[in-house]
Amino acid sequence: MRLIEYECKKIIQEYGIPTPRGSVTDSPKEAVKIAESLGGPVVVKAQISIGGRKKLGGIKFAEKPQEAGNRAAELLSTRLENLKVEKILIEEKIDFEDELYIGITVDRSAKKPVAIASKYGGVDIEKVATKNPERIHKKHIDPIVGMRDWESKNLIEKIGLEGSELVEVSLYLKKLWEIMVNYDGELVELNPLVKTKSGEFIAVDAKLIIDDNALFRHPEFKTGRIALGSESESIALQEGLSYVELEGDIGIVGNGAGLTMATMDIVSLYGGKPADFLDLGGGATRNNVSAALRILLKNQKVKTIFINVLGGITRCDEVAMGIINTLNEFSSRKPLVVRMVGTNEEEGRELLKSIGIKSYNSMEEAAQKAVEISRGKLNTDTSG
Repeated sequence: MRLIEYECKKIIQEYGIPTPRGSVTDSPKEAVKIAESLGGPVVVKAQISIGGRKKLGGIKFAEKPQEAGNRAAELLSTRLENLKVEKILIEEKIDFEDELYIGITVDRSAKKPVAIASKYGGVDIEKVATKNPERIHKKHIDPIVGMRDWESKNLIEKIGLEGSELVEVSLYLKKLWEIMVNYDGELVELNPLVKTKSGEFIAVDAKLIIDDNALFRHPEFKTGRIALGSESESIALQEGLSYVELEGDIGIVGNGAGLTMATMDIVSLYGGKPADFLDLGGGATRNNVSAALRILLKNQKVKTIFINVLGGITRCDEVAMGIINTLNEFSSRKPLVVRMVGTNEEEGRELLKSIGIKSYNSMEEAAQKAVEISRGKLNTDTSG
């Protein structure tokens, strides 16, 4: 889960990393007051959890307070990458002479965290790594020992800093390691970390992505979130579902990551293209099922929905009731293929049969049916 910029900055401030002065608001009038209090040119930034906001028009500049209010009103009335802008950050505009990048992420191939530094900040670091890998310097971190002083200093020295600047920025890199550990991070970065004309280092932008599997340790971030991705992914996160959108047209719902992945694989085996990964999790209730179905029924790319449930602590009759309750909400439905086996499967089958939906025993047969429907090879009504 990717935190929003102002949340990231609040965290790094607590660890002693300086950021521009500013405040968050959802009001153009309040934006004017904030700009007045800052007493100079400001930056007005949309607070949504996607990158490339400047290219999308999500970052604007204002010389005067009233102009800041106008820019705020523009952003609060728009959507960027289909995400509604609900909050804006008003910050002082920083004059700087250099932009650096420092960050820590997880190198899955090495199975270790890795610290990264570059003297070319302020741009997409992935593009720099692809086009000019010599501009990126890395140091793997022993997750047991942690980042040691000499390791952070050696890495920062490689980007051309020395003396007090070397000491200061290497300290900030060590602080990022502390944040990475304490917040169960997958990525934490300052990009750019700018050097002002007076010689100060200030984090103009920051990013923190928390491992979704560790959210139980960070309940302050579990509700009211904007997920990294689409609006549907945001809704799924709030409902406690694991959901990722893909490019296909067959909506996939399973209970358990392994079963959901297997469902995607078998759909692909029969020539279909999954539109998503959607895991209900263990012990799913009718409300979980309803939330999942609503997401897929509203997804215009989805032609067919394949629900594959292996009932253990998840009860098949609960799944069936979730399906029934949700379909009753929609006047327009999509073809639905259901495979349910396990706890209370007979009760679940009878419930679905009462609204004209057949439940399959075989995952292979159900997957094949879903693919055939998505290809238009079968004539079927909208209920299943």
